[in-house]
Amino acid sequence: MTQGGNLWEGSAKEAFQAPVLTDKITVDLVIIGGGYTGLSAAHEAVKQGASVAILEAQTIGFGGSGRNVGLVNAGLWLPPEKVIEILGEGAGQRLNQVLAAAPDAVFDLIDRHSIDCEPVRNGTLHCAHSKRGFGQLQDRYRQQMNAGAPVSLLSETVAKARTGSAAVFGALYDSRAGTIHPLSYARGLARGATSLGAQVYEGSQAHSIVQENGVWRVTTAQGDVTARHLLVATNAYHKPVKNLAIAPVTMVSFFQLATDPLDSDLVQTILPRGEGCWDTGTIMTSFRRDDANRFIIGGMGQLDDFGVNRNWARRAMARHYPKLATTRLNYSWSGQIAMPDDHLPKVLRLGQASDLSGYAVLGYSGRGIGPGTIMGRAVARALLCRDEDQIPLVPVDQFGVGFARGKTAFYETAARVGHFLSLR
Repeated sequence: MTQGGNLWEGSAKEAFQAPVLTDKITVDLVIIGGGYTGLSAAHEAVKQGASVAILEAQTIGFGGSGRNVGLVNAGLWLPPEKVIEILGEGAGQRLNQVLAAAPDAVFDLIDRHSIDCEPVRNGTLHCAHSKRGFGQLQDRYRQQMNAGAPVSLLSETVAKARTGSAAVFGALYDSRAGTIHPLSYARGLARGATSLGAQVYEGSQAHSIVQENGVWRVTTAQGDVTARHLLVATNAYHKPVKNLAIAPVTMVSFFQLATDPLDSDLVQTILPRGEGCWDTGTIMTSFRRDDANRFIIGGMGQLDDFGVNRNWARRAMARHYPKLATTRLNYSWSGQIAMPDDHLPKVLRLGQASDLSGYAVLGYSGRGIGPGTIMGRAVARALLCRDEDQIPLVPVDQFGVGFARGKTAFYETAARVGHFLSLR
């Protein structure tokens, strides 16, 4: 294994390679982007009897699907009542209920296609980073209980014992959730899609997309695809495409660092049940172990030359687990999160509004695994049936974030300053 880079690339047990598109082909559905949303859509479309082509500019899972923490959570980052406040009672309840079952959809696909992605369904822990953070968890617990969710609120004493960390002040445990190797999940989905009959192409960036006479034509450097239906599932890794305008959203960086496998005696005291964790901090921190018992810690921001975020990660790891104070972090990588102002995913209609033949899906705000799997499946159904009621979120004709670049810079600066001040 090559050290120093993205742990997921070096440790993936699932391998996948696809050719470059060099022909002119015709399919029912063309998908731009080989992440969770596009791959899930391909599975559903093929099941519905449609022919499918996926065009990935880089390699399968190159974007957020191969860079994230690997937490398979139920629901969104927003608590249920906030979702209802934004969308209204009926629409909010529907979205909450559909996404509450997202882990079931993920682990079902893993089982069905025997995806070797280190699936562990022992739940996740949302940890209070302070006494105030525990108050936030109490409110989330109330909301989740009202929604009938199988969650438990852990006291500070229980949470410290459960995590082995001296730096938590309580936790919210969700038994529906779990952890996976995120890149292996993406590659396994691609393998499964091709086994069902989908055509997958890597290194095949869409340069132009046009709609003429109710048919989409996507042109790449060496080929093109003609299709009745189009799904753009590039999310935070969208590249400019001629004739297709998708407004920018705020981008938030998230980095991770990982150790080599820990000694067995340490494993017994650091997340002994194997839950994945994230905290209530405004500048969020995540931590977990992988299948080989490497400790992985992550936070908002980029891995820059100044070393602020790297130094923060070392200190944060030692604060949680003093026995790791001298343990080296040998892997480092980062990714991008697309974050709308309201933190809700967006389904954008493409082409003629009345046509219902094209959509773009984006904006998971760091919750891409479960929601991406669900939304890809739902949008595929909507496209093939030309029925938007299949989508648990009302599509929109226009969407954009004002001052997106400025907000992106603000989040990056806030993360770096917050991590710098925490070192003092």
